[in-house]
Amino acid sequence: MDPAQQSPPNESGSPRATPPVANSTSSQSNDQIRRLGEIVEKAPLPEDLRVNLIERVSRLALLRASSGFMSANYIIEYESTAQYIKWVVGLPWNTVSTDLLDLAKAKEILDKNHYGLDSIKNRILEYLATLILNIQKQQRNNLVHAPILCLVGLAGTGKTTLASSIAESLGKQFERIPFGGMGDSRALRGQSKAFPDAEPGLIVKKLVHAKTKNPVILLDELDRVTDSSRSDIMGVLVELLDPEQNQAFTDHYIDYPFDLSNVLFIATANNTTNISTAVLDRLEIIQMPSYTDQEKIVIAKQYLFARIREQTGLSEAQVLIDDAVWPGIIRPLGFDSGIRSLERTINGICRRVARMVVERKAQSVAITNENIKDYMQKW
Repeated sequence: MDPAQQSPPNESGSPRATPPVANSTSSQSNDQIRRLGEIVEKAPLPEDLRVNLIERVSRLALLRASSGFMSANYIIEYESTAQYIKWVVGLPWNTVSTDLLDLAKAKEILDKNHYGLDSIKNRILEYLATLILNIQKQQRNNLVHAPILCLVGLAGTGKTTLASSIAESLGKQFERIPFGGMGDSRALRGQSKAFPDAEPGLIVKKLVHAKTKNPVILLDELDRVTDSSRSDIMGVLVELLDPEQNQAFTDHYIDYPFDLSNVLFIATANNTTNISTAVLDRLEIIQMPSYTDQEKIVIAKQYLFARIREQTGLSEAQVLIDDAVWPGIIRPLGFDSGIRSLERTINGICRRVARMVVERKAQSVAITNENIKDYMQKW
């Protein structure tokens, strides 16, 4: 029997009386290293980065040969190397999605997802028009110097969904990075591989998830980072949002520059007080207005009610809301700038109707001024 294929000995010290198998622990160890090498060879990587990864795999093979495949040092180094290679290979180094260059379609998507906001939509369409022209003419220098939109408004005014609609209108992948409560710049830039619990930052993670190097990345609630880390996080943002610097953004974990100039960044904030001047200088502020009562009624009837009713499992015939009831539904506790509380109120009404239907207390319910209190939440 070939010594390389001989089965491990049993407890008595003599070889087991079993035929040679390819999936023994030693073979698995060799296969693991071989697979890592094949992954690196096949991946579309920058050549100098590929050489660096192959050297890491070679060092891993030397460590296995000297320490043994069951040694703690080898196991730890293998897991660290395999994890690093997984993240590096997962980055979309050359993958670019095809942009949807259709302004009429973009307007249709914005109108479908958002009622009113005509001045905001017009500014966004003008912004998209410049992007589309530069993409069509392949004028990358103009494209990377395009201003970065920052939607500023009170909670619930539709900032996040508007950013999502921009991504949909351009046919781009949409990723969101929440800044609320972020207390460490390493959340964005990653941590060095020298630390045992190291991992890449959110920028790299979102790019790996998007599988394309030109997604829309929403920087949500920039004004809500913790006070103790605000200066560090704002420093990273300056690099992220500066076209002269983000062409070679270096995550501390990946430790190799990645071109972010194809990413379309959009930011949101409740106000600009806590955003540094250097970051504000790189943003084009779009103020989101509060919704009027009449706008809320239209949004509730034409957008929210049908969606929430469907999510609750009710048919159109099982719950009806009289037109005269809507003014009371949109203001259960007085004025609210956004629509989140309105959404919760409609949700509560639909859930109570759904319970009545399931308990066979009613086949359908008509909400009127006479019975609305029975279906509204008791505040």
